[in-house]
Amino acid sequence: MNHREIVAAEGWAFIALPALLALLCFILSWKIAGIIWAGLSLFCLFFFRNPERTIPEGVGLVVSPADGRVMDVARIEEPLFIKGEAIRIRIFLNLFNVHINRMPVEGTVECIQRVPGSFLPAYNEEASYKNQRNYIGIFSQEGRFIVAQITGLIARRLVCWVTEGQHLARGERLGLIRFGSCTEVYIPGHADVQVAPGDKVRGGKSVIAKF
Repeated sequence: MNHREIVAAEGWAFIALPALLALLCFILSWKIAGIIWAGLSLFCLFFFRNPERTIPEGVGLVVSPADGRVMDVARIEEPLFIKGEAIRIRIFLNLFNVHINRMPVEGTVECIQRVPGSFLPAYNEEASYKNQRNYIGIFSQEGRFIVAQITGLIARRLVCWVTEGQHLARGERLGLIRFGSCTEVYIPGHADVQVAPGDKVRGGKSVIAKF
């Protein structure tokens, strides 16, 4: 499955149930309730949208793994996969952002690690190491990268579409996070970062770093 459908398959249960309840309410002439359920169904349809993106071409480009707003850019030591200095870019996704995650670079998925945790608000800095999260380690010609899917106060499900050993192009879809959340990307420390806190980015389209 290439996951290029206009609405992510994981969303149809959330779309169909309130739509059926809305239909039932209208049949019973419960108009206000019908409008509420219909509005919820339309919101879920909007939330699980999966738009096509024009992926930038060029050598050494790193694109955003998610839509949202850059919360911070920090230099850290990443001992597990990058094994050295890395730049961590945290992106906050609100309820109105596209919640599809994408490959920041062309590369091979070398490891996937799920970590249990809590459900702090995604904009809380402690969410990076306390919340439930999924790490996707990627090896590319520019070095090693990590995309971290992190739950939030409302987000309770991390969906990963890729498997270890899979080779994907820059901008290809990795998975999604259900409802408000945070996505982090860890990139090699010698990269030239192109974004700053407060910047809005679009997954697969916005260039966040260059080599």
